[in-house]
Amino acid sequence: MTSMDILEHFEENCCVMRYTTAGQLWNIISPREFVDFSYTVGYEEGLLSCGVSLDWSEKRPEFIRGYNHPCGWFCVPLKDNPHQSLLTGYIQTDLRGMIPQSAVNTAMASTLINFYGDLQKALQKA
Repeated sequence: MTSMDILEHFEENCCVMRYTTAGQLWNIISPREFVDFSYTVGYEEGLLSCGVSLDWSEKRPEFIRGYNHPCGWFCVPLKDNPHQSLLTGYIQTDLRGMIPQSAVNTAMASTLINFYGDLQKALQKA
C-alpha cells in the first residue's frame, strides 16, 4: 500500500477510504486504487474492521480501479498473553485489468508478506 486517504467521513467508525498500491512485477501489474466503505468497531477488547468497494465516480488515470469484495480484519488480544494480539484478515480482491493469473498469484503473495512484515516493524517501533 502506498497511500490511504479518507474521502468521506460519516461518523466516528464509518468512512469511505481510498487505498493505492504501487506497480508490481516490474510494472507488469500497473498501480491500483481501491475505494472502500469501511466500518471499524471495538470487539472483545480488540478491533473488527470490515469493508467493501464502492462505485466511486472520481477515477485517477494513473491507476486501475480494483475491487474489494466484502472483507474484514479481526485483531483480538491473546487470552494467555494480553500484550500480543492475533490479527486475522479475510480479503477477496479483484485487481481488474488484463493480468495473467500467475502474475496475480505472485503479486498477491508478495504483497501480503510485505504487509505483515511492515506491520510487525511498525508495531515494534510503537
